[in-house]
Amino acid sequence: MENFVTDDSIKKNDESDLSGSINSEQPDEKVVQQSDELKSDTSLSEDVQDDEGSMEDIMDIYEESFKRFAEGEVVTGKIIAVDKEYVLVDVGYKSEGQIRVHEFRDEKGNLNAVLGDSVEVMVEYWDEEEERVVLSKEKAAKIKVWEAIKKTFDNEEIIEGEILSRVKGGFSVDIGVQAFLPGSQADLRPIRNLDELVGKTFSFKILKYNRKRSNIVLSRRAILEEERESKRSATLENIHEDKVVEGIVKNITEYGVFVDLGGVDGLLHITDISWGRVKHPSELFSVGDNITVKILNFDVERERVSLGMKQLTQDPWAIATEKYPLGSHITGKVVSLTDYGAFIELEDGIEGLIHVSEMSWTRKIRHPSKVVSIGDMVEAVVLDIKPENRRISLGMKQVVPNPWDVISEKYPVGTTIEGKIKNITDFGLFVGIDEGIDGLVHISDISWTKRIKHPSELYKKGDVIQAIVLDIEKNNERFSLGIKQLQTDPWTTVSERYEVGKEISGTITNITDFGVFIELEEGIEGLVHVSEISKEKIKTPVGKFNVNDVITAKVMNINSDERRIGLSIKRLEIDDDKGLLSDYANNTNPLPSTFGEILRENLRDSASKE
Repeated sequence: MENFVTDDSIKKNDESDLSGSINSEQPDEKVVQQSDELKSDTSLSEDVQDDEGSMEDIMDIYEESFKRFAEGEVVTGKIIAVDKEYVLVDVGYKSEGQIRVHEFRDEKGNLNAVLGDSVEVMVEYWDEEEERVVLSKEKAAKIKVWEAIKKTFDNEEIIEGEILSRVKGGFSVDIGVQAFLPGSQADLRPIRNLDELVGKTFSFKILKYNRKRSNIVLSRRAILEEERESKRSATLENIHEDKVVEGIVKNITEYGVFVDLGGVDGLLHITDISWGRVKHPSELFSVGDNITVKILNFDVERERVSLGMKQLTQDPWAIATEKYPLGSHITGKVVSLTDYGAFIELEDGIEGLIHVSEMSWTRKIRHPSKVVSIGDMVEAVVLDIKPENRRISLGMKQVVPNPWDVISEKYPVGTTIEGKIKNITDFGLFVGIDEGIDGLVHISDISWTKRIKHPSELYKKGDVIQAIVLDIEKNNERFSLGIKQLQTDPWTTVSERYEVGKEISGTITNITDFGVFIELEEGIEGLVHVSEISKEKIKTPVGKFNVNDVITAKVMNINSDERRIGLSIKRLEIDDDKGLLSDYANNTNPLPSTFGEILRENLRDSASKE
């Protein structure tokens, strides 16, 4: 309801204003201005009366001129003066309204008040005593904002605002007044770095508001969902298999990349990114990247789209046979190591395998890391290629000549070589011959005669020895050596040294149930079988002899091929008995009787027969 002043109060005010002007040495400009206005109003009244106007018309004019606005009402006024503390605004009242000057300063402190400019203000309150009205530009602006907020909410329209800062649970947004944007409503998906939104301006929808509590809840997600759904419908109508499209990387996982095609997400699997090896998609992409892809499959019912990037270029395996023929030399990069070999990248999408067995002609490689490392550039030869299986077999050792091809020419059988013992095993000695080639002296080829339990009894690692080349097997990569062959086999002349029937002496080396072993010389032993120990039948010689006892026996037989000498103690006893009998017969005096002659003859015959 509008408030009006009476004529008496007008006259009283006018008189006081005039008296103030008269009494002051320098009349106030406002007072003079109001006095002039009052005079003009008086002359107007006289003119109206002269023109047959009524008193009611005059009162209407006064009422219109001096009507008061309600507190809290927003009106439009004109800036008429600016001083250090206030900006004076004419809102049609008898005195100017006052607004504190700070409401016209911007963030940098600059004053934005120009004489004559129109400005919307809110009537805060009336000061009856000083007859002035206090106005507020800021509050008027807020009222306008709230009116705009109500209109935007009612019409489901959008409003723009700047995200000011992060607050608990979301963001503070300036839309003319401060509003709250929940974190869940800031985007379509969770945002990893929330600070990147601060300071940016976006469009929002108002979810709800309460003017009394100054509470406004916004949503950016609602707008993005509407945009996505609109794009989605258009995208679904236009996509089809084999179509090349543009997209934005939306998310990256270890198994692939999700690409936004325009409201529709497609999966670019890691195996379809490149013809070459890709360890992780993050090596090639970042969220927000614009990429070109090809639609490989489109499931309409499930709305699933499979994408490919490598399909935009030719499969390198299509011409691999032409580029990498059998026997050709290549240079590639080691990209992976396994227990059985190394994978070599020849170009993007083509890798070959060097098996551990193809890494060295001479060394036994247990693991490829002993020869190459990831990132090394290596030279190899193409051994086999199967494009249909996407496989290429490579060899490193084929780059250099096979040393086994020339070893037989360099060291023919019968050659005496000298080398250092590199390793000793239960079965023999490994002797270094050429770089990467070792010869084996088997334990049986160390000595003709010695019984050797382990080669370490005679040799140690690092010893330099001589040996004779016995055999070379190139296919099996075997090089056989012999030490004992440097000397003549003593068994080839044993028959000359130990004739059959010869009486010899030796030391007992071993006693078994079936006989006694006697060493005749170093490395040569003879066996006295249990049946040849005594004329008496014995079951076992154990207990009748001791090791290291020296005994005498008779050579019964020699087999040089089987390295055996048969000895007999029994034969010596028999021979001794015959000798005694012969001596007795030869040394006995003739008997005086015929019976004595007969007995002597019988003894001689018996001795001669035996």
